[in-house]
Order: sequence, then C-alpha cells, then structure tokens
Amino acid sequence: MSGAAFTTEFVPVQGALIAVSFKRSTRARRISLRVDPAQGVVITLPMRASRRAGLALLHEHEAWVSEKLDALPLPLALKPGAMVPVVGVPHEIVHVQNQRGGAWIESGAIYVTGEPEFLARRVSDCLKHLARQRLTARAAETAQRASLRPKVVRIKDTRSRWGSCAPDGTLAFCWRLICAPDFVQDYVVAHEVAHLRHMNHGPNFWALTDLLTPHRHAATTWLANEGPSLLRIH
Repeated sequence: MSGAAFTTEFVPVQGALIAVSFKRSTRARRISLRVDPAQGVVITLPMRASRRAGLALLHEHEAWVSEKLDALPLPLALKPGAMVPVVGVPHEIVHVQNQRGGAWIESGAIYVTGEPEFLARRVSDCLKHLARQRLTARAAETAQRASLRPKVVRIKDTRSRWGSCAPDGTLAFCWRLICAPDFVQDYVVAHEVAHLRHMNHGPNFWALTDLLTPHRHAATTWLANEGPSLLRIH
C-alpha cells in the first residue's frame, strides 16, 4: 500500500479509548476498516476521503471492532520467563546476570546476558540473526531448484506480511517467521521465490509454488490460525 499520510489517535469506542491508525492510500477506492493483530484498528482512506467519514464507519461497526480487539492475543514481551517459539518449538528466555556475550539459543532456551533494559533488543537481535541465516540459505536453495536467483535477501521488522518480492528480485522476510515451524518457513520462502518468475498469483505462479513446496495448504492454515500470535511478539 502506498500512503501519503499516517496518523494515530485515540477514539472512544463503546466506553473505552482505543488507538486508531488512519492511513491514506493512492490505491484505495473506498474507506476500509480492519483490526490488525500488530497495528490494532486501522482505517484506510482514499486520498480525498475525510477523516470524519472514516470515523463514521468506525462508529457504525463499534460492536464488531470491540469483539475483534477482545479476540486478539495479548502481546508477548521478550522478557525473562517468557516462552518464545523458535522454529515452532517453545523456548524460555533465561536472563544470565553478571556475564557478557549477548544472546544465544541452547537446549530449549534463549539465554541473554547484560542489563535488563537491553534484554528484549538482544533477544530480538538473536532471532533476527537466526532468521537471516536460515531464510537466506533456504531462499538460495529453493531458487536454485527453479533455476532462479534472488538479487538479495533481507530480514525486516514487518507487521503486515510474512514475505515480499520486489520487481528487482529482492526478497524480504519478516524476522518473526523464524518462530514458525519449518514447514511454514518452507512455504513462505517458496511463495516469494515463485514471484521471481511470476509477479502475480495466476495459475502458473501457484503451479511453481506447489512444485517448490508440498506445504502450501497446511502452511496457509497454520498462518491463519497461529500467525497473529507471532505478530504480537515485540
């Protein structure tokens, strides 16, 4: 989505103040309302639509918005004792005091050193490093099987998509994908690699995706059910 403006404000909804993000998009043809696992309530406005019209849509669907917000998983903070999945396996964050060495994964745990205020960043850096290693290698291997080659593979802190393929051949993946099981990573990588040849979702694209991975249907079901909880990791 291309946006000319992005603002967030607190709006009363059924007696509670909630954060609402307003996005303006040159692509939008109508006002839309959604509840995002990572961003919360998002109202997308066409360039000429008024904020008032967006609020009217929000208030028209207050009950639905409240229901969706209540159903969202609670944020998972990267702190000692938290259980974080790594390649689908829960790992406990263990703070090792009075040591140096950053963070590392060992024997079903994520060990992290240093001051408590830097713990979350060190854990996320550790997971991003692992994501960069695994997803870059998997993308190269998957692309080679299709006689393709990505320009570069990037790991990003995205909240709206698990992966993307740019027209220049750059592949990008959300670092939280490292938390998903291996078969899910396999599908997301294959999906983006297939876009190196087909920048659409036509029959040829899906045929290539299915040639590169047998996990499409299982992975999309898993992401629909479990993906929102991964996007709450921060």
